[in-house]
Amino acid sequence: MTSTDTDPELDRLYRDFAAEHLNPLWTQLGDLMPMTPAPKAVPHVWKWSTLYPLAQRAGDLVPVGRGGERRAIALANPGLGGVPYASPTLWAAIQYLGPKETAPEHRHAQNAFRFVVEGEGVWTVVDGDPVAMRRGDFLLTPGWHFHGHHNETDRPMAWIDGLDIPFVHYTDTGFFEFGSEGVTDEATPDVSRSERLWAHPGLRPLVGLGARVNSPIACYRWEHTDAALREQLALEDEGYAATTEPGHAAIRYTNPTTGGDVMPTIRAEFHRLRGGARTRPRRDVGSSVFQVFDGAATFRLDGREHAVGVGDLVVAPSWVEWSIETDSGADLFVFSDAPIVERLHFDRTHFTEGA
Repeated sequence: MTSTDTDPELDRLYRDFAAEHLNPLWTQLGDLMPMTPAPKAVPHVWKWSTLYPLAQRAGDLVPVGRGGERRAIALANPGLGGVPYASPTLWAAIQYLGPKETAPEHRHAQNAFRFVVEGEGVWTVVDGDPVAMRRGDFLLTPGWHFHGHHNETDRPMAWIDGLDIPFVHYTDTGFFEFGSEGVTDEATPDVSRSERLWAHPGLRPLVGLGARVNSPIACYRWEHTDAALREQLALEDEGYAATTEPGHAAIRYTNPTTGGDVMPTIRAEFHRLRGGARTRPRRDVGSSVFQVFDGAATFRLDGREHAVGVGDLVVAPSWVEWSIETDSGADLFVFSDAPIVERLHFDRTHFTEGA
């Protein structure tokens, strides 16, 4: 529907379109409706050996307090022009809290979580409930819940934060509110109140029986995750079809009131690959961010190989082909925007044949 000849009337039509803030579809169809997803975000790896020293330097130079709120350093996807997004829907950052420091309470519409790859000694206080943070723990801070952090030790601690900031920003649905100058409860219990009430496998209290948008469990403890993965592989050894692929155990963190995802915009899973295991190459609509919790692996992203180790973070944007293999074994935490994609019925997965 375009002409190669100069047409004064057509030129005038396009100028009039522009003057009225209009754009003709026939000149932009390929950009607006590509044959397959064409993400601007690119696959990328952030090395923990680089991230952590930078966070330490920030700890020496940048205070935590009202205004900046958090010493969090966001992953900026190289394909997104400098915005602090790992993908168009997902935000990920390394957060660093120094000895005896407190990050003041606040709340926001964005859904958030914390995943701890090393260390302990910090408590996240969520709506007045102190929750201990330890290696391998997955902690929730759903949208509009007050939360702050306090470090009770003489050692710094770092972890990763994951949020749906880009999605909330794009849809103009964000709200923010300051809370107390510190945290509302400085207690340091081993087990939070929410875990005491809700974190019993297969059981739920006969209070609050209605479905909840967010999981009421404040923390999913590493010992339970580890046991579930270990038993999957043990059952595979005994001849049961207990794993997703040979040597590949996986679990999804779920909301006990619905059986669905822990939050409406974020899915979180944990994967364990035995030495010699590999996943099938695949493409998914929607983005995923991985962090290596233990071991070492090789990610193949759009045909390029990336060797990763403990703490390293990897983003696989929408419809980019990816697969993982490991010689010695690897544990991987992963979060994605799958609940958004699935709720909108845009979900699609393609496995590469013959791979």
